[in-house]
Amino acid sequence: MKYGKILIIDDEKHIIELLKYNLESCGYKVIKAEDGVQGIDTAISELPDLILLDLMLPLIDGVEVCRRLRSDKRTKKIPIIMLTAKSDEMDKIIGLEIGADDYITKPFSIRELIARIKAVLRRAKDLNSNSIEKNFGVIDIGEITIYEDKHEVKKRGDILDLTLKEFNLLNLLAKNKGKVLSRNFLLDEIWGYDYFGEVRTVDVHIRNLRKKIEDDDKNPKYIETIRGVGYKIK
Repeated sequence: MKYGKILIIDDEKHIIELLKYNLESCGYKVIKAEDGVQGIDTAISELPDLILLDLMLPLIDGVEVCRRLRSDKRTKKIPIIMLTAKSDEMDKIIGLEIGADDYITKPFSIRELIARIKAVLRRAKDLNSNSIEKNFGVIDIGEITIYEDKHEVKKRGDILDLTLKEFNLLNLLAKNKGKVLSRNFLLDEIWGYDYFGEVRTVDVHIRNLRKKIEDDDKNPKYIETIRGVGYKIK
C-alpha cells in the first residue's frame, strides 16, 4: 500500500539510498533528484505529496529551491522538510521564513524523520479535508479578514501571500483573540507533534507573518509578544 509520493532532493547518494529504503519500507513511493535544478523540475513534473530538501546542493542551493517552489502556484502548497547540518543555523531560519514546513538536522534518526513526515502529511491532509470545512467562517481583526473556507487572508481588500503555517498561526491566534498562546501550545497545535523544544520555529514564523500583515513589523499592531510566554492577537 502506498501512503504518498515523496521527492528526495539531495546530492549524497548514500543518504538518498538510506532514505529511499526506509521510506519505501513504510509504504511511500520515492522519487529523487541530485541537484537543485533537477529538484525543481522533478517537483513540477511529479507534484509529490512531500519534499525532503537538502540545503547544500549543486547548481542551486536548497534555500533558493525552496523559494522558487513556494513562488510557483503548482508547487507552493507542497510540504517541504529541510535537511540541514547543525552549523546551518542561519539557513534554517531563512528556510522557515520562505516557507519550509519543518527541518531536521544531520545526522538524524530515521524514526524521528518518519514521525515528522507523517505529522506534516497529516496536517496537509487535514487542511484539504472537506470534513473540517463546515466549521470554517470569516474572522475580522482590524483591517484584516481571514476566510477560513478559502484559506485566504485579505488586508484592506488585498490578498496576502501567506504560507500554510503562517495562515494556521494567524487563524489560531485570531480565534483566540485576547488570549496568550504559549510557544509550546502553538508548536503542538500547528505542527501537530512534540517539536523537541524548538520554540524558535514559532518565533521565526511569527516574525515573517508580521512582515506580511503589519504596516510596521517593528511596531506590530496585531500580534503582541508576551515575553517569556508566547503571543496573542491584541
